Amino acid sequence: MSTELPQVYLLDIEGTVAPISFVYEQLFPYARAHFAEFLERNQSNPAVAADLTLLAAENRAEIESGRPTFDVASSRLRWENAVPYLNWLMDRDRKSTALKSLQGRIWKSGFESGELKGVLFPDVPEALHRWSAIARVAIYSSGSVEAQRQVLRHSIFGDLTGPIAAYFDTRTGPKQASPSYAAIAAAMNVRPDEVLFFSDVVRELDAARQAGCQTRLVAREGNAPVEDAHGHATVESFAAR
Repeated sequence: MSTELPQVYLLDIEGTVAPISFVYEQLFPYARAHFAEFLERNQSNPAVAADLTLLAAENRAEIESGRPTFDVASSRLRWENAVPYLNWLMDRDRKSTALKSLQGRIWKSGFESGELKGVLFPDVPEALHRWSAIARVAIYSSGSVEAQRQVLRHSIFGDLTGPIAAYFDTRTGPKQASPSYAAIAAAMNVRPDEVLFFSDVVRELDAARQAGCQTRLVAREGNAPVEDAHGHATVESFAAR
């Protein structure tokens, strides 16, 4: 693995640049409260229809018993039929691509109206600007690309999208699968060992390291304790890194 300065700083969001409490106490409840209203209002939106089609495919592939059934071919209104399954996925913190896309669309409205603000750790703005002056900065989160942009654009520190060169979500691949990180390196036109990935999840870091990336385990206040870091170097702050 390369010991040179990375060409790409790849950042997770939840527990890395933003507190976990922001996601679970603000973003998730906001999406849950607005699912029905949003879907009813956007029944004719082709992008929302595409999300619902993907959601139905995920529902058919779901192996856990007791899931609410959702089928876009149903004679019932699609938005009404989708809400129980969306809530079921959220209850289990599933990294569903369709769910994350719909959440991102709802959060966009909340951020643009001023109801939501992106809460970030205080060391993040300076680090983004410092890293973007010497390399490229990218985001890789299970939240949709749209949601990632909104959190950074409407942050409590102002618009921080300027330093970000690229965004990746689960459409690239699962975060605990090494091919996802190889794909990101290829998309950024660098070798995997030129990517430094920051996350609070050891299994994500394991996958990135397997792909050849450099890694850092982020230990933030409010994150779950890590009993075994699997050899990943740990950082508590982005200051001067």
